[in-house]
Amino acid sequence: MTAGANPLDLLDASLAGDRRALSRLLTVITEADPSPDLLSEIESHRQGAHVVGVTGPPGAGKSTLVDRLVTKLRAADHRPGVVAVDPSSPITGGAILGDRVRMQQHSADTNVYIRSMASRGRLGGLASGTRTVVALLDAVGFHPILVETVGVGQSELEVVALAESVVIVLPPGFGDEIQMAKAGLLEIADILCVNKADLADADFTVARLLESIEPREGWNAPVVATSAITGDGMEGLWEAVTAHRLYLRQAVEEAAPESSA
Repeated sequence: MTAGANPLDLLDASLAGDRRALSRLLTVITEADPSPDLLSEIESHRQGAHVVGVTGPPGAGKSTLVDRLVTKLRAADHRPGVVAVDPSSPITGGAILGDRVRMQQHSADTNVYIRSMASRGRLGGLASGTRTVVALLDAVGFHPILVETVGVGQSELEVVALAESVVIVLPPGFGDEIQMAKAGLLEIADILCVNKADLADADFTVARLLESIEPREGWNAPVVATSAITGDGMEGLWEAVTAHRLYLRQAVEEAAPESSA
């Protein structure tokens, strides 16, 4: 039985597996600032899900790519959560919900949770409350959590503070170094994904990206070519995300003795 309107009751029911309570609680925390008690309780139940930001310019095919990733993750017995930040409707101010329409094939799967959120004109590529939504999906056991941003160019840098791994999705032809520098996308990418790799300009874009990447200390962003339509390259993309997560874990482990010394 779904809990009442009290957010802490809704949280208890959500943690017990009540999806109706989870949906109601997500609505509560996206429509108003949650109380400190609720935030603290959610954080105390987090399970350490890997948070993957999927961002990039409009038209790169991010939503179709996320849909393919969800299919792949389910085949590997993961329970993925998706937070899709949609452009706001100019009439209602709510999410246009394009992403959930495209992901209808997963709607009956209780091991997938997809939540669309309206950006409500907010810059940064994320919606107000996205961080709390991610924390809640983590607390109730979804892993990994994919956060797809609106796709607004250089103001998307906010996703870096939320996601542990940032995948920048680019379309073929997005190889102009000046354009990329303006977008600032190379600087925040942990993985670069050239989607629609079945198109003619894809190889050229991959080559330009490889030329443009500046070496970093410890981790150099790989460039992966994918086709979300055919499913090609999805294995390589997820391998790159997994490798980045392993790198982050090793970095934390290596730093631990120094911090305790």
